[in-house]
Amino acid sequence: MEHGPLTEQIVDAFETLGPQLKAAARFVLDQPSEVALLSMREQAKRAGVQPHTMTRLAQRLGLAGYDDLRALYASAVREGSLGFSGRADLQVAHQKAKGERALAVDIIASVGAQVQRLAEPQALDRLVAAADLLASAERIYCLGLRSCHPVVGHFAYVMSFLGERAVLLDAGAGTGLDPIRSASPADVLLAASVAPYTRATIETARYAHGRGVPIVAVTDSPVSPLAGLARESVMVPADSPSFFHTIAPALVVGEILAALVAGRGGDASLAAIKRSEAQLTAFGIHWSPPTARTTP
Repeated sequence: MEHGPLTEQIVDAFETLGPQLKAAARFVLDQPSEVALLSMREQAKRAGVQPHTMTRLAQRLGLAGYDDLRALYASAVREGSLGFSGRADLQVAHQKAKGERALAVDIIASVGAQVQRLAEPQALDRLVAAADLLASAERIYCLGLRSCHPVVGHFAYVMSFLGERAVLLDAGAGTGLDPIRSASPADVLLAASVAPYTRATIETARYAHGRGVPIVAVTDSPVSPLAGLARESVMVPADSPSFFHTIAPALVVGEILAALVAGRGGDASLAAIKRSEAQLTAFGIHWSPPTARTTP
């Protein structure tokens, strides 16, 4: 990424900044990829300023804080300014410089912080609103392709314990998306996609939106093409120290939504789960240790 999303804005404001803010701004201008990938504290260290200076710079540029600035640069990276191979080059360089254990720790810390942010009030409001819409649906069509398939796949599997309300759009022979033609405004499409967005996911969501089907989006930006079609959106960070975006926060969101929807069903959900459990037992689906033989 040769130029960051705020390059012009920073250049225009540069001469009005004090020495410390200029040092921070110069780092952002010169190292846009590191802005996307490194923590604020590490960036401040490399810029030779205190961490709060990075926050002041973001606010000077009209943002709430440095997390918002970093998110803009991370989004630019994910949307293809570097591509997977470019990010892989960065990862290899950091891995050699810091060591493999350090990279593993960075990934764990990053995912942990991202999941923790899902407990913030605004994120919780979005989760509950999404669950409200899903719980009201006659059927829930579940769409997630490529890296986002596990997000909706797990949701649909959990929902299968409650009956046949969830329809996973992943059948073989090129027919996976066909069931969406039966969706109506009484149903809901649960769609997951993060940058780089899978074309078929966006096109299918547009088709459903055009038919009046409400959409719950699990996506990484309020300006993603999926969010623009959705009635309710849950934002999930996807940036990672790895060359590949993380799906962990989106998976957690899928688990939360499934649990919330199941809980809304009350006694009916409990009865359906018992029926599912009985079927699994009858088919011997889950492994159990062999019963010890008793000697007569």
